[in-house]
Amino acid sequence: MQSQPGESRQGFVYALGAYGIWGFILPIFMKLLAHVSPVEVVAHRVIWALPFAILILAWQGAFRPALRHLREPRTMALATLTASLISLNWGTYVFAIGTGHTVDAALGYYINPLLNVVLAAIFLGERPTRLQGIAIALATIGVAILTVKAGGLPWISLVLAMTFGSYGLLRKMVPVGATEGFFLEVVILIVPSILIVAIFVPQTHFLKDGFETGLLLAAGPLTAVPLILYAAGARLLHYTTIGILQYIVPTLLFFTAVFLFDEPFSGWQLFAFAFIWSALAIYTWSLFHARRHHQPPQTRAPVVRADA
Repeated sequence: MQSQPGESRQGFVYALGAYGIWGFILPIFMKLLAHVSPVEVVAHRVIWALPFAILILAWQGAFRPALRHLREPRTMALATLTASLISLNWGTYVFAIGTGHTVDAALGYYINPLLNVVLAAIFLGERPTRLQGIAIALATIGVAILTVKAGGLPWISLVLAMTFGSYGLLRKMVPVGATEGFFLEVVILIVPSILIVAIFVPQTHFLKDGFETGLLLAAGPLTAVPLILYAAGARLLHYTTIGILQYIVPTLLFFTAVFLFDEPFSGWQLFAFAFIWSALAIYTWSLFHARRHHQPPQTRAPVVRADA
């Protein structure tokens, strides 16, 4: 994809770096921790992300302004909601990777941009275009096929899509920047995370094995770095471009699941995914169509992302 006027090649580097970590490096990392409880993994992600977030804010000269938000009740209330949603999203993602449901995780992140259209229509009054409506209908058919053939709703996919879609919607209402918002969320989650690790002390993998300890320590930076890269890229790229590039994550997840993790992928799953991929193709075309006519797309990818 060539840079459009007003876009920076550096922005593409930042965004692709974030998506590469989220879609390829992170699932491999989480697979190595498959034997560790998802709750403990998420707790360590929060604990070791906090010092990293503080260092980044200090380097940006934004640490003191970020602290002032701690005294703003509305900001903290919204940040508490977003922190709850993103922690549930992280836990579900870790569970999916560890239990061999990476394909379901990929499906969730394929559905997410289409769910954003629905959420924007319901809560922001942004009416979807006809093409976007067709895309949503096709995606719904794909999910229905998966539900019927699997004998139940693909709950991992739906939880990932709904928690992250709701997170993006609420995150737009929090009047803080990307790194500051991430800092507030991990501050809110730090006490529960420490308590969780304390509860897990008799069974914890932390400090019992050097390799596992290193992985759990690295979980913090690996959580924060792609978020910051994404935020930097989003400032240098059009919303349309970010919205299209975000499909890199579920695509990498899908190929990692099938070809690296050797997860089963049957013919009926392929049939259902064909509806999802067709929906995304139509949705992407609607974004290009909006740009060609110099109109902003009806829905925008969230400026701030704390994926997976």
